[in-house]
Amino acid sequence: MTEIRLHNSRTRRKEPFAPIDAENVRMYVCGPTVYDRAHLGNARPVVVFDVLYRLLRHVYGEAHVTYVRNFTDVDDKINARARAMQEAGDARSLNDIIRALTDETIDWYHADMDALGALRPDHEPRATEFIVQMVAMIEGLIAKGHAYAAEGHVLFDVRSYPDYGKLSGRSVDDMIAGARVEVAPYKRDPMDFVLWKPSSAEEPGWDSPWGRGRPGWHIECSAMSHELLGPAFDIHGGGIDLQFPHHENEIAQSCCAHPEADFANFWLHNEMVQVEGKKMSKSLGNFFTVRDLLDQGWPGEVIRFVMLSTHYRKPMDWTEEKAREASEKLRSYARVLLTSHLSFTESNFALYRKHEAYKPDSSVVAALSDDLNSHLAITHVDALVKRAKAGDTLATNSLLGSLMLLGFFEDLASIARFGGPEATLMDEYPFEELASRLSLLRKGAMQNKDFTAVDDLKRALLEAGVEVRMSKTDVSLSPGPNFDPAKLEELK
Repeated sequence: MTEIRLHNSRTRRKEPFAPIDAENVRMYVCGPTVYDRAHLGNARPVVVFDVLYRLLRHVYGEAHVTYVRNFTDVDDKINARARAMQEAGDARSLNDIIRALTDETIDWYHADMDALGALRPDHEPRATEFIVQMVAMIEGLIAKGHAYAAEGHVLFDVRSYPDYGKLSGRSVDDMIAGARVEVAPYKRDPMDFVLWKPSSAEEPGWDSPWGRGRPGWHIECSAMSHELLGPAFDIHGGGIDLQFPHHENEIAQSCCAHPEADFANFWLHNEMVQVEGKKMSKSLGNFFTVRDLLDQGWPGEVIRFVMLSTHYRKPMDWTEEKAREASEKLRSYARVLLTSHLSFTESNFALYRKHEAYKPDSSVVAALSDDLNSHLAITHVDALVKRAKAGDTLATNSLLGSLMLLGFFEDLASIARFGGPEATLMDEYPFEELASRLSLLRKGAMQNKDFTAVDDLKRALLEAGVEVRMSKTDVSLSPGPNFDPAKLEELK
């Protein structure tokens, strides 16, 4: 069996992965708080852990891997967004707004992550479905002396867990000195964190031994992972921003609630996302949701490819140049597949997917098995493409399986979209020349403040069915679904 090695954040080293039970490999990844569209930073762990999920299924079998990713649908940020909607004129009750808001946001999330080629996890629990389990866990922590009730709140006693801080590598005293902590008179220690908080009459709330209230954020994941995966499971993942305090707190409360287990054996954290070399920020004007990029015309496969081109433990930089390069690579892959000996049709494509001959190449599997080295895996895919172009049938066969393991080209439509008529048109018609002309016209317009010529050419391109993408620094053109070559000829 293929050996998988993963960098364990808890031990700070790469270790051989050995599941607790090879017949039931279990992974939990922290999901979104659902009140708005998912941005690029939210999407990166989805893509990273989707690749790990695929790798685990490849090595251990699809029926032997359980993947859980939650939805946090009770949270102060959700309440704040709902109140803002009320203030803007929404006449519904706060709870009705919250339910509609969270339902809609989950639908958005599914649509956007589906577009990135991410498989749905085996379980996607909503926090509000596990309140009973959260209350029971909190009661157990109080009984064991690890939590205390105060003024309608229940707080975890951080000093009661000697190993607190091991995941992030800091002592409690260092954390107090360097962190912003909520100061409250009912806390015994500044680092104690909330397990349960009171709710007002209009806010979401549930009955509990401490009064009507709602759970704190951290207890949600501990209760849901225990219910769906047990007190000990194999992998817990998420973005590096969750390492402290969220994951640190999860470990403390879970290990104290179930001292017979060790919670998660492996902790994996992906690094943050940048845009054009800078931290993504609304104030800098470089904040993008996944939907923003999809609406700009970037296919989900391109977004995924850019993300996988960087190792998950390094900061990822989204740039338009990388997106264009990714698009060209995917186009080259699709062309090789469509021009090879493989005769793809809708009816036989499923057979190709499952056939033994089309399994991923061992070099690609080995790269991903070495701490999800997706960048190296893509390098091996490029080598397969070269061999396939030279007529190597085995390379052509394993190219399809290798791309699928990375989450690409899992249906014929996706391959055709990159390797079909549109790709040929890019070679046959002067898109680059016209893009250059439009770019020069825009430069001149910026000087003389007359955008008439820019608008006229852009309008003519759109009427010819050409998709026009214009950023601050670049112009790119591609044939759209209503592309009319005759009208484009008139612009030469």
